[in-house]
Amino acid sequence: MADAKPLYAQLKEEIIAAIARGELAPGDQLPPQRTLCDRYDMSHMTVRRAISELINEGVIYGVPGKGLFVAAQKQEAEAGPLVGFTEDMERRGMAASSRVLAAELVGASTILARALDVPIGTQLVYLRRLRLADGEPMAIQTTYLPHALCPGLLDHDLEGGSLYRLLSSVYGLRLASATTVASATLAGPEAAALLGLALPAALLVTEQLSYLESGQAIEFVRSVYRGDRYQLRVR
Repeated sequence: MADAKPLYAQLKEEIIAAIARGELAPGDQLPPQRTLCDRYDMSHMTVRRAISELINEGVIYGVPGKGLFVAAQKQEAEAGPLVGFTEDMERRGMAASSRVLAAELVGASTILARALDVPIGTQLVYLRRLRLADGEPMAIQTTYLPHALCPGLLDHDLEGGSLYRLLSSVYGLRLASATTVASATLAGPEAAALLGLALPAALLVTEQLSYLESGQAIEFVRSVYRGDRYQLRVR
């Protein structure tokens, strides 16, 4: 006979099952830990372990001073390397929007010049945006593009539409390939404030270098996603 599951594992399964049945929806608040102890006749230590594992697995999250809440199902960090945030959200049935945090021309640093294969000091479009889905902050994206390939880009609407569509329709630039590197980090105060996260909070970070059919580098973008809403699937 198989050994009985530990009590904390049973509580985890009960909460997960309640979410699956729709009894608990994303954003719903869980009962206080004391209530869970009484309801399931479990010790505080047992309940705390179950809660801790559910938080680590991204099933629930805590808000200091407010309590525990059911997390939204994690989205994949964009549907592919050449699919922009706007297109990705549209595929999910969500309305994408942006808030421009910074937009200017800058000179290419040594690192950016090497990445984009341009001389040091080359004029680059620097664009930093807060990306939102249905009005909720999802990611912070920092983008660099050679200005010579998209002159006047900063004169266009960079909040209401897709950057990839703009590059294609106005400048005739179509991305053909890309390389992406992913990592994880903890949010600092600024990122947490922009993304509406309580510290400590995990972030998923991707750095993508995109190329045209000619092989010329067109874009370097660093995306910082909410760790409670995104997971990375490698294809």
